[in-house]
Amino acid sequence: MLPPSAFLRVALDPVRLAVLGRAAVGPVDVEALAADLGEHPRKVLKAVGALREAGLLSADLRLDREALRAIATALPQAGMVDPAFLEGPWTDEEAAVLSRFFAGTRLTSIPSARGKRRLVLERLAMEFEPGLRYREREVNLTLEAFHPDYTSLRRYLVDEGLLTREDGVYWRTGGRV
Repeated sequence: MLPPSAFLRVALDPVRLAVLGRAAVGPVDVEALAADLGEHPRKVLKAVGALREAGLLSADLRLDREALRAIATALPQAGMVDPAFLEGPWTDEEAAVLSRFFAGTRLTSIPSARGKRRLVLERLAMEFEPGLRYREREVNLTLEAFHPDYTSLRRYLVDEGLLTREDGVYWRTGGRV
């Protein structure tokens, strides 16, 4: 199966995209498509070859819809939270709140309401093992994986007592296990 990123590299060419569009309604006639596009038939034939090699066109130059379905299935679902990410000590209500602020494992926004923000911070605190010491850079890298404003997240974690800081070293001191 062609990964979504490879599909984009193959498909995001005007001639190959035109071939895919034509193949969606029936077999591609290279000469007719070249004339419609005002391109040399060799260029269209080259695009057909690339699409066949990628597994997007069948031998009779029709669109392979199953290949497209497989690519679509491999795409991350917008707004969907990875269920494994929410595993833990959350009630159904808390999990629903968390799912509103995460897409995949990315934090879409930092809640302004303290209760919701505290819940999000408790989930982020679970990324740090109790008893281990972390340098500020390690904390930053961990939090940056969730949201670009890692400095605010780090400060909130300390302010809420979920992480403790001393001399540039952090450790988890609160939150759920």
